[in-house]
Amino acid sequence: MLLSAATGRMNPKLARFERPVRLVLFVVALYIFLVAIELFSAAFKEAGSETASQLFHGLQNPFAGLAVGILATVLVQSSSVTTSTIVAMVGSGALPLTQAVPMVMGANIGTSVTNTVVAIGHVSQGSAFRRAFAGATVHDIFNILTVVILLPIELATGLLQHSAEWLAAVIPWTGVGGSFESPVKAAVQWLAGLMVAVAKDGVGLHGIGLSVLLAVLSFAMIFASLVFITKNMRALLADHIEQWLNRVLRRNIVLGLLVGIGMTVLVQSSSITTSLLVPVFGAGVMKLEAGFPIMIGANIGTTVTALLAATVAGPAGLTIPLVHLLFNVASTLLFLPIRPMRRIPINLAKLLALATQRNRIWVAVYILGVFVVAPLLGIWLWQG
Repeated sequence: MLLSAATGRMNPKLARFERPVRLVLFVVALYIFLVAIELFSAAFKEAGSETASQLFHGLQNPFAGLAVGILATVLVQSSSVTTSTIVAMVGSGALPLTQAVPMVMGANIGTSVTNTVVAIGHVSQGSAFRRAFAGATVHDIFNILTVVILLPIELATGLLQHSAEWLAAVIPWTGVGGSFESPVKAAVQWLAGLMVAVAKDGVGLHGIGLSVLLAVLSFAMIFASLVFITKNMRALLADHIEQWLNRVLRRNIVLGLLVGIGMTVLVQSSSITTSLLVPVFGAGVMKLEAGFPIMIGANIGTTVTALLAATVAGPAGLTIPLVHLLFNVASTLLFLPIRPMRRIPINLAKLLALATQRNRIWVAVYILGVFVVAPLLGIWLWQG
C-alpha cells in the first residue's frame, strides 16, 4: 500500500522514490510547457508574419513606429524577428534610423504578451491566478513605464541612437561574430516543428485553420502542464528552501539579474524565461519582489544572440542591436538599484492582478487593450 494503515504516512520503501518520480514528472511537464509556448508562437507567426512585414512601411511618426513595434512583435511572437527585420530595413535604406529606435522600444513591450497569456492557465485557481497574473504583468508594466520615460528623452536628445553609433564605430567587432545554438531551444523546436508538420501535411491545414488548431493545442498543453508543474514544484521544494531562495534573491538583486540574463541566453528567448517564472509565482514558490530582477535580466539576455549575429555585419548592422541593448541596460539602471522605483511596477502589477481576480473580464480588457487595440489605434492616429 502507498500509505501505511497504522500511521497514515507513505510507505518508507515508496517514499524514497517519490522525489525522483516527481522530478521526472516536473521535467516532462516543463518540456511540454516549453513546446506549448513554441506552438503558441507558431500559431501567431502562421497568421501574422505577412501582416507584420507590411506594417513597417510608410511610417513617419515615432509614435506610429512604437505602435508598429508592439503589434509586429505580438504577431510574430519574437522581438528578435522584429529587430532583425528592422536591421534589414535600416541597412537597405528603407527605414531611417530615427524611426527604427521607437520600433525597437515597441518590440520590448510586444514580446511580453506571451507570459501574460500563460498566466491565464491559472484563471480558475483564485489566489494562484492573482500571483501568476501579477508575476506576468510586472514585466509588461516595467517595459511600458520604461518607454514612457525613455522615449521622450530619446526624441529630444537622440541619446540611445548616438551612443549606439559611437559604440559600433569605435569597438573592434570584426571577427567577433558568431552564434549560439541552444540545446534546449533545439529540443523544443524539434517536437513543436514535428507537430506543425503533422498538422500541415497529415491533416492538410494551412493559414488561419492551422493557426487556430495550433492555438487551441498550445492552450490545452499550457493548462495541462501548469497543473503538473505547480503541484510538483510545491512538493519538491520544502518551505525552508523557498524561504532561502526568496531571501537570497530579494537581497541580492544583481544575482537575480544575472540569473535572468543567463537563462535567456541559454533558451534564446525572453518570452520563455518570463513564461517559466509565471507558474513559479502562481505556486507561491517565488515572491514577486525576488523574481522581478530575473525578468529584467531576461530583457538584457534577449539582446545577446542578435548582438553576436550582428557583429559580422559591421557598424551599420550593429547599431540597432546596440540600441536594443542600451535601452534595456538604461531601463535596468533606472528601476532596479533604487527600491522606491523598483516598487512602482511591482505595486501596479499587484493592483492589476487583484482587479482581475475580482473580475476576470479585466484579463481580456488588459491583453487586448495593451497589445492589440492601443497599437492599432496608435498606427491609425500617427501613420502618415
